Amino acid sequence: MATTILRIKNMVCPRCIKVVREELEKLGYQTTVEQLGIAKLDHPVEQVDINKISRVLEENGFELLVEKSAKIIETIKSLLIELIYQDQLESLSMNLSDYLARKLNHDYSRLSSLFSAVESITIEKYFILQKIERVKELLIYDELTLSETAYRLGYSSVQHLSNQFKKITGMSPSHFKSLRARTRTTLDKVGQ
Repeated sequence: MATTILRIKNMVCPRCIKVVREELEKLGYQTTVEQLGIAKLDHPVEQVDINKISRVLEENGFELLVEKSAKIIETIKSLLIELIYQDQLESLSMNLSDYLARKLNHDYSRLSSLFSAVESITIEKYFILQKIERVKELLIYDELTLSETAYRLGYSSVQHLSNQFKKITGMSPSHFKSLRARTRTTLDKVGQ
């Protein structure tokens, strides 16, 4: 049977995958959502009501991507978030630019230029902001030491993590941890 692949913006966690799958199934589509930002429908494209899907996704805070450059940018974001939130950074055996170029089968300089032009932020800066949000989350949960957090997120040392954290947030990780009202940014708002 023919399938239709949908690229969806603002999918940032496993809960998003569940919501998208449930909403598409409510519309009557056999759906597989195996990764952030991508849903596969077991229906040929001519049997898919894109407008209806788009409306339902928007009602849930998602956006159906149609334009090719938007799809590439959303894929970059999804890959970065996946690396960070599925603890894949500690085992990443190549640098980020090579990883993205290989995953997307595009030259990194082209990906970088496109991302910067559309998002007004570099891939590297976006990646750092996402990592800092993950550090905040791990500090709030207080399940890992700062050393374990640094290792998990691919930092070369606790000092490197602390310096980057302070540069972005204006405070040290220990000061952030001591605050009662800890502020975090939702993943879809990072870099905006």
